[in-house]
Amino acid sequence: MAAPLRGILPRPASNSWLCTMWKLPSFLARTLTSGTNGLPLLPDMAEVRSRLREIVGASTNWRDHVQAMQERKALHTLLAKRQEDLPPRRMKDSYLEVILPLGSQPQIREKYLNVYNSVRFGRILEDLDSLGVLICYTHTKQEAQPRSPLSIVTALVDKINLRKKVVHPDCDIKFTGNVSWVGKTSMEVKMHMLQLHDGDYCPVLDATFVMVARDPENKRPAFVNPLIPESPEEEEIFKQGEMNKLKRIDFSTASLLKMAPTAEERNIVHDIFLNTLDTRQEREGGMEQKWTVSFRSRVLPPNSVWMEDAKLKGLQICHPQERNIFNRIFGGFLMRKAFELGWATACSCGGSRPFIVSVDDIMFQRPVEVGSLLLLSGQVCYTEKNYIQVRVHSEVYDADTREHHTTNIFHFTFISENEVPRVVPKTYGGKYPVNVLPLKLWKRTLPFC
Repeated sequence: MAAPLRGILPRPASNSWLCTMWKLPSFLARTLTSGTNGLPLLPDMAEVRSRLREIVGASTNWRDHVQAMQERKALHTLLAKRQEDLPPRRMKDSYLEVILPLGSQPQIREKYLNVYNSVRFGRILEDLDSLGVLICYTHTKQEAQPRSPLSIVTALVDKINLRKKVVHPDCDIKFTGNVSWVGKTSMEVKMHMLQLHDGDYCPVLDATFVMVARDPENKRPAFVNPLIPESPEEEEIFKQGEMNKLKRIDFSTASLLKMAPTAEERNIVHDIFLNTLDTRQEREGGMEQKWTVSFRSRVLPPNSVWMEDAKLKGLQICHPQERNIFNRIFGGFLMRKAFELGWATACSCGGSRPFIVSVDDIMFQRPVEVGSLLLLSGQVCYTEKNYIQVRVHSEVYDADTREHHTTNIFHFTFISENEVPRVVPKTYGGKYPVNVLPLKLWKRTLPFC
């Protein structure tokens, strides 16, 4: 392993609109500026997924998946009864580096290539999801156990911030990450993506995922190894993880079903509503009269679009090819499909190419079974200048019971090449809740815009 490099990794020379100083613990900051010369051969994403299958004993054949899951039941005896029974881990114990060799292995480029000759962000979401799970299995690894009794799954994508608008399809990409905070049964993972340019690795994005550990049958929570910070830097990162947990709790309690909107949020939405009221005057018998203002008499302000006209829908049949190591639909696949619909929705609304800025609060509420009909609905909820906030709702439809169940809600913030129309809700009551949540997320996104 290369010698540690203390300090701050270099900022990219271009696209500085999203660049902020990026500081890592000294043990995590590797000699990323030295390119690939002299570094050991790093695993790629194919090896990451192969390793995950080995860790849980997953079958590569769909017809064998029932037997493989039955065999995992015997691992229940390996679960810890208390967290105190598990050996503590350090942050560097879970640190991984993985290469995506787009530059050195051109044969894999087409899978990642989009029509604009840049990298598909949806594919990056899939890779981040796989890497995050492997990092957690590295943290919880027990040398005496060839297979892990834990079922580690993604619970939440807390935040992904982009530092560059364009990711080049012909330059190697490096992913790094480690466990940054641990609760009783959950783990926060911080990951970073860098791309090689002129011999230097430059930051592209930062991501924070939250993973949960469950028993071998993925039914009940399971304890994970505690995390011990070793330096003031690491203590600060751990404290930040604890703060992130509290912020998530606060944000969930701020739901409109539990708490009324703030005065600022009410004023913003109310102003949008007032701008759509028809207050024109008419002449009758030489006398000028005002129209009676009515909720039913609405006009669309200039350079605006009704919210109900700024949405797209999609359908996916969930085939076995898209299953994860636990024989349910891979969370990365769900994120990719939601992002692609969100991007198309933003493109349709803005009229020009949108670029992803950030991803917020993807909560995995319910697993998606193989064979499900996955219904996706993308809605532009808020726009401001060149920015577009899109909410994608996903649900599964059970053809036998004719029931719909929400599985995920995704929030994406895009920046468009041109200024975009303002999105206006047509009904004050019905669309009011839809318009407030993006305002809360927008406040979180502002520091990165």
